[in-house]
Amino acid sequence: HTSDWHLGHRLHEQSQYDEQIKFFGWLENYIINEKIDILLVAGDIFDTGVPSTQSQKMYYDFLVGLTKTSCKHIVIIGGNHDAPGTINAPKELLNALSIYVVGKAMECVENEVFKLAVGDEGIIVAAVPYLRDQDIRRALVGETFDEINDRYKSALIKHYTQVAEHCQTIKNENTPIIAMGHLFAVGGSTSQSEQTIYVGSLGYIGADDFPAVFDYVALGHLHKAQKVNGKENIRYSGSPNILSFSEISYDKKVVVIETGSDKITNIKEVSLPIFRKIIRISGSVGDCISELEKIDEKKHELTPWVEVVLDNKPEHVTGAFEINNASENMGLEVLKISLKNDREFEGLKKIAENSKHIKELSPLEVFELKCGEQEFDLKQNPEIFDAFNEILQIARKN
Repeated sequence: HTSDWHLGHRLHEQSQYDEQIKFFGWLENYIINEKIDILLVAGDIFDTGVPSTQSQKMYYDFLVGLTKTSCKHIVIIGGNHDAPGTINAPKELLNALSIYVVGKAMECVENEVFKLAVGDEGIIVAAVPYLRDQDIRRALVGETFDEINDRYKSALIKHYTQVAEHCQTIKNENTPIIAMGHLFAVGGSTSQSEQTIYVGSLGYIGADDFPAVFDYVALGHLHKAQKVNGKENIRYSGSPNILSFSEISYDKKVVVIETGSDKITNIKEVSLPIFRKIIRISGSVGDCISELEKIDEKKHELTPWVEVVLDNKPEHVTGAFEINNASENMGLEVLKISLKNDREFEGLKKIAENSKHIKELSPLEVFELKCGEQEFDLKQNPEIFDAFNEILQIARKN
């Protein structure tokens, strides 16, 4: 179980192609060495709805390569970053290779369920993709936000319930059932690189909302590998690569589910190698330059990327120039320089001036800062924040 590959992602405008290729190489070797039979990919294959040719080639080359290994089946669902059309376009061709894709919610939930066999063992996979509001809930004129929230959550749970009911109708005795999903489950821990995939607080569900018939729930969206509310069988695998500096402390993983005697016998996390060293250092200008020199002294296969956080003191405001000059001939890249208490600066303009460029800010951060600059209280007007979130998701989809 893996997810959130985000192929094509750029960390502060730096391509992550090299570490993504290395992850694919590691994953293929792991599948071969451990004789893995089935690969589940729980959404956000690509970072954008219109992935580059390079990202698509990397994706398809990897999938085709797996057909020559022990991996007998691959099941892939679309995430909120994926365009359903992109994921579904080669569906018929991929089916012939025992690769099953579900880019968006299907009108008949039966089409999201796959009964797979490896040797004399069987398993059922309920491949539920990211469920967009418009795909599972019919909008009503004049609904309040609370009504939208309640009806959407009900539709979300109903969809999983219908899928579970169909799984039971095709289930043989003691056949394990694994569900997949791409969503935010209450109790999960987020990082700065994730965005709320539903509008505001819309559609959050808990571990207990998943039907009990599911022996394991393979989730995507959150980039930290974790159990949901401590449930051993409901997990996020997390992203295989660091997608923001807030993820530096995360141990990146895949999850391995073992079956035997027609039941799940073991669930374990497997830590991934660090494909590129991404480091955060902090302190005075002199301290940070010393730390950069220590990084430079070591051998690295891929150029290390560094965030420098300077002490928030007046004499260090110009420290960025010293840091950039000192690191110019080092075997590393300083991608971001900030002050420890950056957020004490008021207004969008000052934040932008103290960042390398405006692209360091997410659209949500820009919106929040602009509202603050205009003295508009978002806390007192949460429906405006939710409306912006909705517009943002529609824009990303298109």
